[in-house]
Order: sequence, then C-alpha cells, then structure tokens
Amino acid sequence: MLQSPTIETSRHPIKGWKNILYYFLLIGGSIGGVFYVIKQGIKLQNASNKLPFVKHSLTGWKEFSETAGHNLVHPLAILLLQIITIILAAMAFGYLFRKLRQPAVIGEIIAGIVLGPSLVGYYFPEFSLFLFPVASLPNLQFLSQIGLILFMFVVGMELDLQVLKTKAYEAIVISHASIVIPFTFGIALAYFLYNSYAPAGVPFLPFSLFIGIAMSITAFPVLARIVQERQLSKTKLGALVITCAAADDITAWCLLAAVIAIVKAGSFISASYTILLAIVYVLLMVFVIRPFLKKVGDKYAGREKLSKPIVAVFFITLLVSSYIAELIGIHALFGAFMAGIIMPANASFRSVFIDKVEDVAVVLLLPLFFVFTGLRTQIALLNDITLWKACAGIIVIAVAGKFLGSALSARFVGQSWKNSLVIGALMNTRGLMELVVLNIGYDLGVLTPEIFAMMVIMALFTTFMTGPSLDLINFSYREKRVHSPATVTRAIASTFKILISFGTPDSGRAMLKLAAAFIKNSKENTSITALHLTPSSEVNQFNIDEKETSLFEPLLEEAEQLQLKVEKLFKPSQDIIPEVIRIANETACDLLLVGTSRSIYEGTFLGNLLGLTSKLMEPDKLYRTLTFQQPLFEQALFDERTQAIIDHAKVPLGVFINKQFSEAQKILLPVSGISDQVVFIYARKLITNNNAVVTLVDDNNLQAKVPEIGTDIEQMRHAFNSRVVLKSEEMANIPLDQFDLLLVSYTSWKNYAESKPAWLKNIPSTLIIRP
Repeated sequence: MLQSPTIETSRHPIKGWKNILYYFLLIGGSIGGVFYVIKQGIKLQNASNKLPFVKHSLTGWKEFSETAGHNLVHPLAILLLQIITIILAAMAFGYLFRKLRQPAVIGEIIAGIVLGPSLVGYYFPEFSLFLFPVASLPNLQFLSQIGLILFMFVVGMELDLQVLKTKAYEAIVISHASIVIPFTFGIALAYFLYNSYAPAGVPFLPFSLFIGIAMSITAFPVLARIVQERQLSKTKLGALVITCAAADDITAWCLLAAVIAIVKAGSFISASYTILLAIVYVLLMVFVIRPFLKKVGDKYAGREKLSKPIVAVFFITLLVSSYIAELIGIHALFGAFMAGIIMPANASFRSVFIDKVEDVAVVLLLPLFFVFTGLRTQIALLNDITLWKACAGIIVIAVAGKFLGSALSARFVGQSWKNSLVIGALMNTRGLMELVVLNIGYDLGVLTPEIFAMMVIMALFTTFMTGPSLDLINFSYREKRVHSPATVTRAIASTFKILISFGTPDSGRAMLKLAAAFIKNSKENTSITALHLTPSSEVNQFNIDEKETSLFEPLLEEAEQLQLKVEKLFKPSQDIIPEVIRIANETACDLLLVGTSRSIYEGTFLGNLLGLTSKLMEPDKLYRTLTFQQPLFEQALFDERTQAIIDHAKVPLGVFINKQFSEAQKILLPVSGISDQVVFIYARKLITNNNAVVTLVDDNNLQAKVPEIGTDIEQMRHAFNSRVVLKSEEMANIPLDQFDLLLVSYTSWKNYAESKPAWLKNIPSTLIIRP
C-alpha cells in the first residue's frame, strides 16, 4: 500500500510521452489530410472549368493595402472607431470637468460639441468626414436612442414615489411652480422668437410649446448626484429637493408627451385621440402591469435570485412599454420612463437592477447621444450679434423662470431664504434631460439649427452655474465663528486628531487598530474620524444607505471592541482623491492614515508608458520635471491615488501597508537619516499609549555622526528604558518576522526602495510617515 504512489509516479513520464506523441500525430495527420483534400479540390476545379484561373495584376502588398483600406471604411469598423473615440473623449472631458468640481455630464456634452462641426468639423473637415461620414449617422442615432431608452428607464427607477406622500404639499407647490412659471416665460419668449427663428411651415402652437417645455425641465439625475455629493441627501432640505425634482420630472414628461402628441397630430383636437390613448396606456401600466411586477420583484429581490429569465421579464416590459409609447405617438422615451416608474418599489431590487443597467447605458451608449447632439450643434451658425443677443435672452429667461420661480415658491411655503435659494439653484439644473427634449424637438422639425444651438448653450450654462451658485449661497449664509475664551482653551488643549481614509472594510479595520495603538492610554484627548468616499456613479438613493452600512459596520464593530469612539464620514464624490486631500487639509488632522496598493502602471511596457503620460499630463509634475526637481523616469513606489495624496496633502501623513496587521507591540525603526527624527514622535506615542517595544537599527552609527539624532535617541532611552532597544547591525541581518510593525520615514523608504528592494519584500506591516 505504501509503495503504490511510487509506482504511479514512475509511470507519469511514460504517460507524458504518449500524450506528446498522440498530439503531434493528431495535428500532423489533420494538416496532411487538409492539404490533400485541397489539392484534390483544385484538380477538380480545373477539370470542371467552373472557376477559370485569373492572374492577379496586383502585387501581394498592393492587394493587402487595398483590402486593409476597404476594411478601414467598412460600416462596422467606422462604428467601432466612432464608439472608441467618443468614449475616450467623454472620459477625458468628464475628468477635466470633475477637476473643476462640475458634473461630469457637462464635460461629456462638451466632448460631443468638440467632436461635432463646431470645432473638429470646422477646423479638420476631412478628418471629421472620415470619422463621422453622413452615411454612418443613422447607425449612431439608433444606438444613442437605445442608450437613452435605458437611461430614461434608470431615471424612472431612481424616482422614489414614496417620498411624494410625506412631502406632498411643499414639493408639489414648489415643483409645479418650477414648471408653470418657466413654461409661461417660455411661451412668452416664443412669441418674440417665432418670426425670426421658427422653421418655415411650423405653427406657433408647437413651437411655443416646445420652447416652454425646454424652459421647464430639470435634470433629476444630475440634481440627485449633486445632493449626494454635498451631503444633503439625509437632511430635510435634501429630501425636499429630491421630492420636488421627482414631481417635476413626472409632470414635465407627461406634459412633453402631450406636446409631442399635439405636434405630431397637428392640432389639439386631433391630438385628443392620442392623449386619450396615452391616458389608457398609463392607467394600464399603473393598475395592471405594476402589481404583477411587484409580485415578481418581491419574490426575486436579491441579486442571487435575479436569474436571466426574470431579468428578461423586466427588459421585455421596458421594450414593450417603449414600443407602445412610440406607436401611440408620445415617444419611446416616455415609455421607458414609465416602465422605470412602475418597477417594484423594493429598494433592494431597484438598486440591483439599476446597477445592471446603468453601466452599459451611462458608460457605453449615453456618450453616443452626447456626440450625436454635438454633431447637430453648430455654434458657428451664431455668427451675428443679434443671434448672440437672442441666446443671452434665452439664458436670462431660463434662469429667471426656473431659479426664481422655484426659490420664491419655496420661500412662500415656509422655507428659509438660504434653503429657498439652494432649491432654486438645484431645480435650475437642466443637464442631459434638456438635451433629450431638444433632440426630440429637432427630430420633429420644430426647432431650427440656430435655435437648437442656442438652447444647447442654455442647457450647458444653467447646469454649469449650479455648483458655483451653491458655493456662493453657502458663503453668503456661512455661520460666523465666535472665538470665546472656552473655545480658545479647548484649542490650546491640542486634541490629537486622526483621520482614517479607507477603501475596503478590512483595510478600515486594520487602520483603526493601528490608530488605537497611538491613542489607547489617552483617549480623552484624541479623536478618530473614519472617512470613505465612493464614486457618485456607484450609488443612488436606493443603495446609498445599504452601501454606507456595509462599509462602516465592520469598522464600527472593531471600534466597539477597542472601546473607541469613531466619527464616520461617508460621501459620494466625482473625484475621490482631491476630495480626500481637501477634507484632510480642512480638518487639519494630526495624522492622515491611508492604505496603498501596487501601481497599475508598474510591470509592463504599456503600463510604464501610460504612467509616464499621466505624469506629464499633471501640471505640477510637469513643472517639477522641466525644472529638474523630479526625474522623468521614476520608480513607482505607490499606486497613483496614494502618490497624489503624498504630493498634495498638507497634513502629517501615514501610508499603511497592511500585511495581516493585528497589533503594534514590537516596532522596528531603522535610523538612516535626519528625516527619521519625525518618526521618533510617533514611536514615542506607541510606547506611551500602547506599551510597545521599539527597536532602533542604527547600522551607519548616525547616533555619533549626527548630534540631533544622537540626542533624540538618548532622550528616548532615558525616558523609556527597556522599551527602547538600540542595535548597530546591518538591516539585512535583522529578522523581520519578529516585528509587528515597521515604522519608517518617507525619505528612508525611498532610499530603501532603491538600495534594498529585495529586503522590502519580506517586511512586516509598515507605516511610512511623511511629515
């Protein structure tokens, strides 16, 4: 029995040779058989004279070039190139506008305008004609419409109709005022625009109705993201404005459906049949389809239970609803919006389904709509001062109707002036929803290219002004700080503040254990804040609470075990790292703890090239490179996010490398330069508050060579006796596995990365201090 494994092992080489022999016989025999059949087939072809031999006049290279050229302009190749270009442009402009603290959607819209005839088409007409040939535009339009249908489905799902019940009175008054007032202003504006800018043959009624609707719309998705990012979602003001936007969207889209019916029918009387059918369709969706979907949603609410057949039921509902709405004459987008509204109200279900749909709709297909809109937007048509005056008038009327109408109505129902102005600024956000309305009007022939361009500029302006308007309102109504004697006394007490910025719950728990080691015996003079920022695109009002709980629950459990009071800070953000840096700098914490991971640019040629490109795209890094303060090619010590925090945070920073960290009792502190003096401060805290033992490794005898270091070491040894151990051995001889934590300065870490990269692979959990 004991020898049987040996017998089996001895047979493995023989079995391997059999497999190799069989493999080569199989492949060789198959290739030989194929060549034989082809040879016989050519003989058969020549004998039958079916395909007479034609000698090619082109050389092999020219023939290949012709084929490649044909492939290059093939409709599918053009479409794929368009999608690649559009997504890259949308990402680049979205990133730029996030840096400006603006919604990414503004950058994506501008990317579309830049790729259109207003810029690329104007200055590079040949390239524009190659990338966006006229024959390819229908394909682009259809794909963008699919993206819009999915997006409107998500918008409908993100509307929580339950909130209308609790805030019905205030929300309905404000939201309807924010529709009626700008709608009236829009109708009045249409009176002055009609003779000069309405398309030939278009009656005043459809033209004025579309101008009125365009003035009345609010971009609910953009508004919801801004409310989340400004941490208003859990306030009464945030709940109210979300409710107002929800009521606004429902009302505005119902009005738009009626307007489309009137435009297509030609008169109100003939449109009454369409409107009647639309009412029947809505009632059927609400009272027949919705209860059925609710039963399905309640039964299959979890992510694991949503099988493909169940998902298919909801997608079929979406497509059928869009199809019926298009047949009735109220547009497929209204059908998609309606399908989203009647989806099961179960928050878990909606969160899961939104996640399934949103990435494809927003990342892949929606940018196509922005570019298609940009291809239609010809800003060069506004080549006269009169046209620009008309554009300015449209913007003024739009802002006055929406902003003032919402703000004054909010003030009338009892809101403070500050809250009223915030509501007005948010309701004035138009964004993508405005473009949807404008494109519908353009497709129906109600808007001319000139008025379309003016309205697109108005949509961009009113969306762009939201952020600065909110900042100005908050600045104007900021609370004045009174520096009382008690405040001054508390400030002098100098509480040690630690800010933990974590990504995953596990990293948060590990960093909390480390933070506890610094403050364990002096909790009364310390504060810990745990910060997690999540991408705005990953949360909505249905999953935001669940996500916050799942992220913070493990960390709060650890805090309870450690008997620590931890303040949590959770915030959606468009640009996470700049936001972390801003929060850290504003709180003026005494230690910012962040985790790290390996750089995505490290390890491959393409990765190194992209890493170099990313460095050169950042102005401050480019300046340091050009002034020889930073080398062009530099080893990536950390991932891009961590490095950005190191470069820009103005508070003491600790970069934590977690290797199954559990405690901080045995500390290793290598002494390699004057920069390590700052690390002594944190070593003292670990000894004082956690009774840790710190081993100082002075392998270059800096204690004798540098008086400042020698003094610090002697003071530590005198103060803590046996808890400070001094060694003069080589770092390579130190058994690293005996230590819980390596404590090192950022400068020393860089030196070790260059001189002892192999040694660093075996380090324990590490805290790198950058003062």
